[in-house]
Amino acid sequence: MNERQQLDVLRVFCAADGRHGSALSVVRDPRPYRDPASRRALAGGSGGDTVFVDDPERGVLDLHTPGARLPFAPHALVGAAWLLDLEELNPPAGAVWTRGDGEFTWITVRAAWAPPYTLEWYASPAEVDALPVPPPGGTPRYAWAWEDERAGRIRARAFPGAEAAGAPGLAAVPDPDSTGIGAEDEAGGGGALLLTDRLGRALNITQGRGSQILTAPGPDGEVEIGGRVRLISQARLLTPVPPPAPVPARRLSVADALRLMT
Repeated sequence: MNERQQLDVLRVFCAADGRHGSALSVVRDPRPYRDPASRRALAGGSGGDTVFVDDPERGVLDLHTPGARLPFAPHALVGAAWLLDLEELNPPAGAVWTRGDGEFTWITVRAAWAPPYTLEWYASPAEVDALPVPPPGGTPRYAWAWEDERAGRIRARAFPGAEAAGAPGLAAVPDPDSTGIGAEDEAGGGGALLLTDRLGRALNITQGRGSQILTAPGPDGEVEIGGRVRLISQARLLTPVPPPAPVPARRLSVADALRLMT
């Protein structure tokens, strides 16, 4: 299979055993999908976040959910960085530097790009675990508690609220190890960026059912965020079938009209 003619499905921000994380679809040769409508349709078929690599040499990316085009999504960029092995990616939000250290893939982004989560601090991880999953709607919330403050270990859960239908990080394919599309984000990374910027220190975050997100603050509102990436599956892309051209209306003569009426 030509790798540029396939759909790569990844799991990003996995646990050490490779489980959990948010799923992501990557289209390395999106030429058959040139317009936003066809890209949204493909994202809808995969079930969630899909990255289209418009320029594989310069890392120009187009990010889509079934309902929206995204300027930025942390887990999507970490997954693309791992797959494409480039030093720089260029999503709509701006230039993103990347690096790998063997087990983990890292990107450097601006915390201001993250969705507007409300950070909710709880006294213990057990309180975070006990939170009910809210129905879609309302303010995006990022619930967190210290597991070990001295070591920078955090327990967190993300509830994207009104953005649940198209929030960064929601599972891109049906995946028993991910929360899936709904009112909880397994491991998108947006809340982790805001929390790191707020606390001003490196964090080791266990999010959702067991995903791992690592972060470190940088200068001028930058945050480095990283995690493990695993390949889930590959499938051949089918060229989208264009809709049939409309048939021009035929003008009837008076004689033809009278025949149809009899």
